[in-house]
Amino acid sequence: MKNSPHKILHIITKLELGGAQQNTLYTAANTDKKKFYSLIASGKGGILSASGADLEIIYIPYLRREINPIKDALAFYHLCRAIKSQKPDIVHTHSSKAGILGRLAARLCKAPIIIHTFHGFGFNKRQSFIKKRIFVFLERICARITDILIFVSKSNMETAKALKIGNVTQYKLIRSGIALDKYPAQINIADKKEQLKLPAGGKIIVSVGNLKPQKNPCDFIKLAKRISSERHDTYFVFVGGGEKLKKIKQDIAGENFSEYCRFIGWREDVAEILKIADIFILTSLWEGLPRSLVEALKSGLPCLCYDTDGVSDILKSEKNGYLIRQGDTEDMYNKLKSLLQNDELLTKLSEGARDTDLKEFAIDTMVKQLENLYSQEISKKRTKL
Repeated sequence: MKNSPHKILHIITKLELGGAQQNTLYTAANTDKKKFYSLIASGKGGILSASGADLEIIYIPYLRREINPIKDALAFYHLCRAIKSQKPDIVHTHSSKAGILGRLAARLCKAPIIIHTFHGFGFNKRQSFIKKRIFVFLERICARITDILIFVSKSNMETAKALKIGNVTQYKLIRSGIALDKYPAQINIADKKEQLKLPAGGKIIVSVGNLKPQKNPCDFIKLAKRISSERHDTYFVFVGGGEKLKKIKQDIAGENFSEYCRFIGWREDVAEILKIADIFILTSLWEGLPRSLVEALKSGLPCLCYDTDGVSDILKSEKNGYLIRQGDTEDMYNKLKSLLQNDELLTKLSEGARDTDLKEFAIDTMVKQLENLYSQEISKKRTKL
């Protein structure tokens, strides 16, 4: 394997459970091994670390999401050591922190080709003006030393263009891949509801995501509290974990509506949970293009989502769900209430969800597009030499 002609070093901040991490692991494991040898450099920890057991993973000390000048400098030093040691043909960075430190290290170490994927931006409208401007400035600098900038959504691509991050000649749209053949899952719905202690005849509202400020679980809870006070046949289930999980569960229990609003942590049976659901909601404040939305649509669920970044690429109001202005919990409440009260409307939007064209999100299509891109960039580099 070490004699493979082209070595790809993927750099990502941490192998926690998320779309960027799952895609990176899948890509590294499934690129054509006759053409590419893929390995990963990542910060320590993360629930997906064990998923990379068959891959070569280099753990980078001090590489983490939080900003800390001293630890970031140490992480940069260890990234440089890894790149010099591995001598990759391509350095492919993912996520904001690893994207900045990794590309700077790759440039310093004279990596032949540098590629970065924006799975979403490290800046957003909720940040202070100064913090956002620093992130934008760093992305502009790093774009200058990057050969290809990959986006998972058209919205992120347009944002980058407006902020003068890189040049459109560097831009490529490659969707975040999903194993679409898993959706919808084939299960016994009654048994699954019983397993999760959900009533057989209840309406199930699901959301999926990491419990970070980005995913904004507070608005999900507000909605659940309001609906559950009016309807005792509707249950809210949030699939996902994070540092706030324990505190959120305690708060819900303290307000006595944990029967109707459940945070169940990370699960490996997301496809099965979507199968028993009636409606999917997403209250994210910034995104690339959420994989959970693609999974929900493939499962035939009407989706109520804040109109955030790439969500509008595939969610169309009154066709397969509703786009809601960010933070407008009143509108989301009204739309959700209409769906719960109107079976005909629910059926119509469910059919629209199932009819959504998601072929470009197939995970093996993503891998093939990346393989082609790697080959093209290597060929270009050889021609220049």
